[in-house]
Amino acid sequence: MGAIADAMKLSVEELPGNVAKANMEGRLDIVGAQSIDLPFNVLVGSRRAIVVDLSQVTFVASMGLRTLIMGAKTAASKKGKMVLFAPKPEVEQVLVSAGVDTLVPILHDLDAATAAVRA
Repeated sequence: MGAIADAMKLSVEELPGNVAKANMEGRLDIVGAQSIDLPFNVLVGSRRAIVVDLSQVTFVASMGLRTLIMGAKTAASKKGKMVLFAPKPEVEQVLVSAGVDTLVPILHDLDAATAAVRA
C-alpha cells in the first residue's frame, strides 16, 4: 500500500511554441521510475520539445537517472530536445555527480528552458 501512495506523479502541460512540460512529483526511485516509465516514454517519443520539471522531485536513484537518460536519448533520436528544469539542490547534485548534465542540460529559468528545446 505504501508503494502506491509514494508513486511518482507525472502530468503534462502545454507551453507556448508546442513545448511539452512534464511535471514530475515525488521520489524518482525504482518504484517511482517504474510508475512513470511508460507514460514518460510515450511523451518523449511523440514530442520534439520537452521540458522536464524536477522542482517537485525529492529524490533520484539510479533507476530514475536511467529514466531521464533514456528519455533524452529517445527525444534526440526523434530529432527532439529535452532539458531538465529546476531540480532541488540535492537532486541536481546527484544528476551532476552522475554526469547526466553532460547529456541533458539542467536549467533554472523556464524561459531559457523553453527557448533551449525550441532552438
